[in-house]
Amino acid sequence: MVKIVDYKTYQKEDGKEFYALVVQGGIEAVTSQETNRTYLTIREAKVACTFNEDMCKAAIGTELEGRIERVETEPYRYTNQDTGEVMTLTYRNEFISAHEDILRNNVINSEVVA
Repeated sequence: MVKIVDYKTYQKEDGKEFYALVVQGGIEAVTSQETNRTYLTIREAKVACTFNEDMCKAAIGTELEGRIERVETEPYRYTNQDTGEVMTLTYRNEFISAHEDILRNNVINSEVVA
């Protein structure tokens, strides 16, 4: 289960605005790769939507079936907005709906048999 906690405004290449909902998962215990100590965190992801700004505001607080999954990516640079620290990351957090999760875990891709 995830919760909509905020929304962000983005601009397409053609200048039109669109919105993304910010969703958060539950509290997770993870182990630091640097110190090997356990700490608590909450994963967050942004999900593009067709909502207008009023609808985005109204959706805050809504819970959705699904989870947030860490997905490996090509390395990219990220600037922490709070500290200004620039980091190189190799993952992003992605929202996986309950429907998509069922399909991923229960549907067998067809194979070509020669």
